[in-house]
Amino acid sequence: MYVLGVGFTWAILQILYSSFSEILFSFDILTIKYGLLAGVILAVANISLIEGLTHIDVSLGSTVYRLNTVGVVILSFVFLSERIEPIKLVGITFGIISVLLLYKSNNGKKANHTAKIFFWLVVLASLFRAAYGVVSKVALLGSADKNTIILLASLCWVVGGAFYAKYVEKRFTVTPQKALYSAVSGVLVFCIVNFLILGLKVAQASIVVPIANMSFIIALLISVLIGTEKMNFKKIVAVAFAAGSIVLLSSV
Repeated sequence: MYVLGVGFTWAILQILYSSFSEILFSFDILTIKYGLLAGVILAVANISLIEGLTHIDVSLGSTVYRLNTVGVVILSFVFLSERIEPIKLVGITFGIISVLLLYKSNNGKKANHTAKIFFWLVVLASLFRAAYGVVSKVALLGSADKNTIILLASLCWVVGGAFYAKYVEKRFTVTPQKALYSAVSGVLVFCIVNFLILGLKVAQASIVVPIANMSFIIALLISVLIGTEKMNFKKIVAVAFAAGSIVLLSSV
């Protein structure tokens, strides 16, 4: 229900923003096809991430998720015939090292069986997020409408959240607390997407994308400040490797 609410808030804001900015939506067959595919993939990615965060630290979950850049590079090599230069191989290695360090940084103990399952769920979420990026790239290369794809993605969150609540969690109920969290998160998701687009209009993608993907550092700091997890040397080193990975993978 949280995902449903986020998608609903995001869709409403996206429609209002487009109307205010006089941006038109284009519902041609190509845009609808790729928009729905990208939206379903993104919805699955975020539901998997949220489920994963119920059992693992924010630092681990957000870092693994933001390392979807590794998946983008690999998938782009497979499906878009893009080259993987030596510097990107180093970046992939840095990303793997970062995840391994965070995976074993829970007070120096290896994760229990349940945590392992949810760790791999977040890895799956990261792979789906990478797939979303590649599908979106293919769509844009095919001249699909970017703004319509964003709107369809938000609507897929609504449908995906409703389906998951009804048939998996089996509790399709709305509470004031869920509504509040969904509204706040919906505003944040809307801002994330549109600020990123605005950033790409005024600066190089090689600068904007790495900065955007550094959000896991802020997530870790906030998590430490509010006391939900503790900082240690291994986490600091892991974050440094993750940051290096994203910079290297985003280099031209």
